Amino acid sequence: MIRLRPAPHCRTPILAYSLGVRPDGHFINWQQDPSGNHLARLVFPEPTGSLEITVDLVADMTVINPFDFFIDEAARRWPFEYDDGLAQDLAPYLAPVAAGPPVERWVAGIPRTPTPLIDFLVALNRRVRDDVDYSVRMEHGVQTPDETLELGVGSCRDSSWLLVAILRRLGIAARFASGYLVQLAADKPGPTGPSTDSTDLHAWAEAYVPGAGWVGLDPTSGLLAGEGHIPLACTSTPAAAAPIEGRREAAETSFEFSNLVTRFAELPRVTLPYTDEQWQRIDALGEAVDVALEAGDTRLTMGGEPTFVAIGAGQAAEWNIAADGPTKRPMATALGIRLAGRLAPGALIQHSQGKWYPGEPLPRWQVGVNWRVDGHPLWRDPALLADPTSEGETTAAQTRAFADQIAAGLGLPADICVPAYEDPVGRLWTEARLPAGDPLSAVATEPPDGALASGVARAAIIGELDAERGEPKGVAIPLHRAAGDDEWTTGRWTIRRGALFLIAGDSPIGLRL
Repeated sequence: MIRLRPAPHCRTPILAYSLGVRPDGHFINWQQDPSGNHLARLVFPEPTGSLEITVDLVADMTVINPFDFFIDEAARRWPFEYDDGLAQDLAPYLAPVAAGPPVERWVAGIPRTPTPLIDFLVALNRRVRDDVDYSVRMEHGVQTPDETLELGVGSCRDSSWLLVAILRRLGIAARFASGYLVQLAADKPGPTGPSTDSTDLHAWAEAYVPGAGWVGLDPTSGLLAGEGHIPLACTSTPAAAAPIEGRREAAETSFEFSNLVTRFAELPRVTLPYTDEQWQRIDALGEAVDVALEAGDTRLTMGGEPTFVAIGAGQAAEWNIAADGPTKRPMATALGIRLAGRLAPGALIQHSQGKWYPGEPLPRWQVGVNWRVDGHPLWRDPALLADPTSEGETTAAQTRAFADQIAAGLGLPADICVPAYEDPVGRLWTEARLPAGDPLSAVATEPPDGALASGVARAAIIGELDAERGEPKGVAIPLHRAAGDDEWTTGRWTIRRGALFLIAGDSPIGLRL
């Protein structure tokens, strides 16, 4: 039985994993033990003179904050009690570990005053670290908690089992964790930490914290488990977490193992940026790409939405949450003119509808700067462009005169220009749908009279409403290219209600025909 596959609750992302076993011809069955750990059970039908096990895995060693968890309100301070249902599930991890006077004296020395649970666990873990020196112990098995305290020295599995015994005596569910410990050298060598990358089998303890789940505590270092702790098996006793166990015939044996760690993909960091040689390679690649793009006449544009904030008014609503404001649009217009003058003389500056964000009643506005890449001007006289920020409103007569001039310039009769009106029927229908008593409601919401069942009667009422349509809001000019030449032509619109009415809304009329 082999327990060398990262456990399901491993916080370090495992990107790839493989288990190789020689000799071939064996049977393998993957399963999970009662604690949920991955277990590979192997059967060898024939006697073999050797057994070789190879584990390969790829781990993303992104830094993990070991304190990134929540704690239920009832367990924020120690001592606390698990609720009945949780205590039943945790029964194997609350069962006392056999221990004598050394452990009892050690536990009796812990103050019982209420303490924040995190502070309590950190202090307890460090105290075990201080009282038990670490040693590499190759002997079989795990020392009893009493032996570890009396000797004052032990391997990682000895101090971890001691911590499990202490936690359970204090009413905190705990289990034994066996796994890999990956330690990476710091970017800059210092007085603490490993000088080289290393990995080895390791052991630590896990305590169950309501709301957070299993929290790893490493009494060898006195720290909480981080990204370098990769659990393989977490069980109620050390014997159930053995990495490899099985049966063999009596034979002379030799045993050896090795653990290797290799960095194969590493992002630059503030503490370890790109080297000069790496920057030279990046620059050379970018220059080669530029040459290839220019040779193929490939033209690139870069999108994005730079954010501008007015100097001295950065906290105003129009520069934070509001779509518009007293200075926002005039400054945007001025910026558009400056960009056109610098980047594209002869550009056409267009004020139009922009994005419509979810939850907002109307679309945003946008200022567009449009030009031709061949330098041919789209607009020659900026003085002829209206200032959208100026006071006053264009009259219906001015709008109609402008439309007539466009039609004449295209060689079309003026009578093809179609005035567009706000729909009084649509406006009244919107008002009629308001809740009773709404101050905006100017129309009764009583059911219609039975006389309206007649189509003639309905048409008469609509005709009366249409007669009150008021001034046109704009003019539509139907246009399309004449077939086979560069001239424009048109078609006459036949409108059922006799006039062109717009769909209700606040958007430009071209979007509401």
